[in-house]
Amino acid sequence: MKNIFTLSKPPKPWGSRRKSQHRSPFFILSITIFTFLLLFIAYNHIPESLLSLSSKTLDPKFSQCHTTKAISPDKKFFLYAPHSGFSNQLGEFKNAILMAGILNRTLIVPPVLDHHAVALGSCPKFRVQSPNQMRISVWHHAIELLRSGRYVSMADIIDISSLVSSSMVKVLDFRRFASLWCGLDVDLACLISLNTQPSLLDRLRQCVSMLSGLNGNVDGCFFAVDDDCRTTVWTYQSGDEDGVLDPFQPDEQLKKKKKVSYVRRRRDVYKALGSGSKADSATILAFGTLFTAPYKGSQLYIDINAAPRDQRIQSLIENIEFIPFVPEILSAGKKYAFETIKAPFLCAQLRLLDGQFKNHWKATFLRLKEKLDSLRQKGPQPINIFVMTDLPVTNWTGNYLGDLAKDTDSFKLYFLRKEDELLAQTAQKLATAGHGLRYGVTGMEKPCPQRFSDVLLFIEQTVCSCATVGFVGTAGSTLAESIELMRKFDVCSTQN
Repeated sequence: MKNIFTLSKPPKPWGSRRKSQHRSPFFILSITIFTFLLLFIAYNHIPESLLSLSSKTLDPKFSQCHTTKAISPDKKFFLYAPHSGFSNQLGEFKNAILMAGILNRTLIVPPVLDHHAVALGSCPKFRVQSPNQMRISVWHHAIELLRSGRYVSMADIIDISSLVSSSMVKVLDFRRFASLWCGLDVDLACLISLNTQPSLLDRLRQCVSMLSGLNGNVDGCFFAVDDDCRTTVWTYQSGDEDGVLDPFQPDEQLKKKKKVSYVRRRRDVYKALGSGSKADSATILAFGTLFTAPYKGSQLYIDINAAPRDQRIQSLIENIEFIPFVPEILSAGKKYAFETIKAPFLCAQLRLLDGQFKNHWKATFLRLKEKLDSLRQKGPQPINIFVMTDLPVTNWTGNYLGDLAKDTDSFKLYFLRKEDELLAQTAQKLATAGHGLRYGVTGMEKPCPQRFSDVLLFIEQTVCSCATVGFVGTAGSTLAESIELMRKFDVCSTQN
């Protein structure tokens, strides 16, 4: 197998000849040393995980393309590479459900990634990781989650049961898919940790590397979609001419300053990758990220809001606008709101430490202060406030949160801690429920021991959805947008 770091020599131009030139020994020695230094520097800056992919060839015993047929001869699968924080991952999960539905493929449900374990970059600046790089990062992180016993499926947290039962979407857990794809004699979903099985871990790394697309496409087996937000906006039955220019293009300043030469075109996903296309014959279709967002009159990557001539997909679009948390999480959030706070309250979602938000404390606190000043004039005190923030309680002293905590006559603050018993109980219930493993291949639906460690974020969002006095979120935070959506769909009053 050709190493991805091996560059082939370009062919010599016709009729070109160079006369031999005498070089001094000192010159040759200098060139040799310089070349060695370049190679040394390059080697030390290549991620170890990527080197392990390129330096190892797949074991000839692996016949993944045949193994996928054994999973189910009539099934075709849809893979993608999520990134960033949970709210971004949830948005991509919805897009994956939609795209898999349009292409009539079984969606491989990914794990919940560690916050910012995988970064995309900036679509508006045309500076993003390639789909290959995204897939490499995600699958290696998934293996790390398996290795450390911290693997949690998106379907363990997000309730897709109604979508699956109504046949709107077909899904398979990534662990079960990887077990079958790699021809393993164990069910990865039933392993608490891979640390005790180094040979299995090494075999899994080699096998899963093919899912990155580094080894290229394999006819009838694997097709990697390498069109990303720099060149493509995916549509479906939009009425646009296929391949027409998208309204958002790199401006002249970006073209000159960053030497950007990309052209963004709007392409119908079904025409490009659906029935009759080369991609359609592949058992596995692998995307990079599926992140999109409105930008300058367009969408960054996926612009599918309606399917006027496809009632099945139109119904799917409507049903994925909001997908709730699983019942165990909703119950925990409601329990805290009704049994601990036990009174009308305001929720304050304050993102203060991450990315751009750490530079906007003043504006974030000002929005909360204005809301509280208004409430103090209108109603009784103390005002109950549920605080959802990434700033540790020990760091509240000296800022507006510390001032609120000290003013006990006017305000009563509530917040959850990772060590709270409610979180431990919820984690245990989720482990017992095993929602993510309920959907799979016939004969592999058996329950397996699961372990959950961090459910704080999900319960906090549910508590905020129950805030009857109001909600103050951090401007630009996708978490705030998720909570607003939960409040719009009145999650707190629904039965579970």
